[in-house]
Amino acid sequence: MSTAANYTSQIKKYAHQLGFSFIGISKAEFLENEAPKLENWLKSGMQGRMAYMDSNIDKRLDPRLLVYGAKSVISVMYNYYTDKKQKDNSAPQISKYAFGEDYHFVVKEKLRELLFYIQTEIGEVNGRCFVDSAPILERAWAAKSGLGWVGKNANIINKNSGSFFFLAEIILDLELNYDSPVQDFCGTCTACIDACPTDAIVAPTLIDGSKCISYFTIELKDELPIEMKGKFNNWAFGCDICQDVCPWNSFAVNHNEIKFEPSEDFLNLKSDDWQEITEDVFKKLFKKSALKRTKYKGLRRNIDFIKPLN
Repeated sequence: MSTAANYTSQIKKYAHQLGFSFIGISKAEFLENEAPKLENWLKSGMQGRMAYMDSNIDKRLDPRLLVYGAKSVISVMYNYYTDKKQKDNSAPQISKYAFGEDYHFVVKEKLRELLFYIQTEIGEVNGRCFVDSAPILERAWAAKSGLGWVGKNANIINKNSGSFFFLAEIILDLELNYDSPVQDFCGTCTACIDACPTDAIVAPTLIDGSKCISYFTIELKDELPIEMKGKFNNWAFGCDICQDVCPWNSFAVNHNEIKFEPSEDFLNLKSDDWQEITEDVFKKLFKKSALKRTKYKGLRRNIDFIKPLN
């Protein structure tokens, strides 16, 4: 076995021990195929008010600008699926990814463990960990690394386990064995496109971010557009519709991460509880949650917006 193959085997084995469901590796190079797609998406204004998407375009397309001398991009998938649900179906709905503790911290801690292992077992390796917090095209790297294909809803879909996964990366200056992309198995299915209540999936794999419920309820800091009133299907933070209807998610299995477990207090909130939620209750219930991103004011705005008109 070559040195690169041996290192690759070690890294993948330890990544699985840390709880990552899937791991793939690709060569750190310019994303030639993604460049025109990103340019057209931005020119079309599909980023909405997400001004940060217009910045660091060069770094988004070339990982060697994020880590000097980068040779490999390690892509991982960390499961967050749960069959637990909010008890009151009429209550404002929260995306599964925010049921437990903020994934940024949970997943990054494990990534750092993986990088520390690499540096300890292999030697002097320069690398950086990324969990949705830097200019990096995560889905492009996950697809390039063979973790799944880009579905029509633009999520990475794994044939064995669906799409309820967090994506994360380590970019490092170590040469490894590289994986290959996998086949697209969406076929003629249009379930996600048909189900999107705001028509945000404008074409297969193409999302108009400025129309997405997740964009409105998380990213947009201004007032919500009145023309979207009644189209959120009760989602107050994020949206799982395009994943819930995806046939491949019939293979999803419950995660094993205790930090992602939702509290009973959260699951038991009734519609009236959400309408009456105070800032103190918000801070207590969502102390470690990704919901903090909207702050109390943002969540209050969303709840008021989805409340039916009398």
